[in-house]
Amino acid sequence: MSSRSNRLRVLFVDDEAPIRQVMQKELARMGHDATICEDGRVALKALEDHSFDAALIDLRMPGLTGWDVIEHMQKVAPETEIIISTGHGSLDDAIQALRRGAYDFLTKPTKLVEVQNVLHRIAEKKTLTNKTIALEHQLQAVRGTSELIGESPSMLRVKRLVEKIAPTDSAVLILGETGTGKELVAKRIHDLSDRANMPFVAVNCGALPENLVESELFGHKKGAFTGADQPRKGLIEVANGGTLFLDELGELDRAMQVKLLRFLESGEVRRVGENEAFHVDVRIVCATNRDLQEMVTEGSFREDLFFRVNTFEIRLPPLRERKEDIPVLARHLVARHQKRKEASPEILSPEAVALLRAHEWSGNVRELANALEHAVILSDGITIRPEDLPNSVSKRTAAGDRPFLVSNFDRPLTLREIEMEVIQQTLEKHQNDKPKTADELGIALKTLYNKLNQYLSQSQAEAG
Repeated sequence: MSSRSNRLRVLFVDDEAPIRQVMQKELARMGHDATICEDGRVALKALEDHSFDAALIDLRMPGLTGWDVIEHMQKVAPETEIIISTGHGSLDDAIQALRRGAYDFLTKPTKLVEVQNVLHRIAEKKTLTNKTIALEHQLQAVRGTSELIGESPSMLRVKRLVEKIAPTDSAVLILGETGTGKELVAKRIHDLSDRANMPFVAVNCGALPENLVESELFGHKKGAFTGADQPRKGLIEVANGGTLFLDELGELDRAMQVKLLRFLESGEVRRVGENEAFHVDVRIVCATNRDLQEMVTEGSFREDLFFRVNTFEIRLPPLRERKEDIPVLARHLVARHQKRKEASPEILSPEAVALLRAHEWSGNVRELANALEHAVILSDGITIRPEDLPNSVSKRTAAGDRPFLVSNFDRPLTLREIEMEVIQQTLEKHQNDKPKTADELGIALKTLYNKLNQYLSQSQAEAG
């Protein structure tokens, strides 16, 4: 028990002085930090000052009994594992202790090896719990939340529709260009539904091998085909009770479209190689960047399947059509890359924000996320500046076509010069319309006027 990971903070409560003396010495020998108390009153005071991993409590004590201490601990320290120790042990006491949430029950005279063993089990449980919590934090940092970021009119419409649709079991079809966040919208629908505590299973139909699509979705029995050495659940079955998200739905061939339609109509799954079907309860959310209506006209997508998956339709706007969302979206993405809950408002310099808003983002949010990951790595961790952004972003102007100002000079520019160059180019783009310029740059109109006045004053001073 010498390992630091196995060291516990132990509360020991007993009214017999010889036992307290022995346990103080032995708990230290086992490698634990022990707090020794002679009665329930002292134990309650210790609980006010310290937290404990485990507590060994004598049930029968004058004044406050062990039961009183346990009742108080369940209110103020429910995470502490309780071990009952009493010389008046009985089956009834053991049952009552376990019902009150005790971890274990020891009778006096208690062998030290029994104490050591039960504390060792608690230490192992604590280690496992900590690993689980750490893993959950890591996964959260990678996945982020399903919250939809943006307050532009187009995103507000998406949010309202998601909130309306989520509580139902209706099929949803999400349309949008690659990288607009279709899976995030599907996850948000799941998280706001009654199925939130059940599985959310995402399947990229375009990434599945053509000869294994049916097996991946519906499962197979052992020996169903060459290589099927073990029976396997299909992803539809894995999602039972929850939500199945079928991304790139338009990539399924006609044969699989028929099988998917049959499942949607009956709710039944039949594994490859089996004759009997079984029912699953799954909500279907689909997405595609292709025009399914046009595919129906061409004959490459079944019309009946189109109507089945298109009970509700959500169209995600490309990022270039909601540039007012870029500043807040960029801060959110930076926080995700930094594995923080949120980024500071100053993490992006005004010049960097202007460049981000000027870029066309053909890859949408996914491209923005990649650009900001690049910037986070190169930045000082305090502020992201234009030089931290990828060349594809930093060398473009607000007008979108001219090379960025840095390449127009044979000397390094100051941040103020970069800022004013971007402002001037944005003014040119909007034919000196200052409200539109301020809106595109993501700053208040008053701030724009202040910057222009500062620039004018500086120019006059240099000229004089």
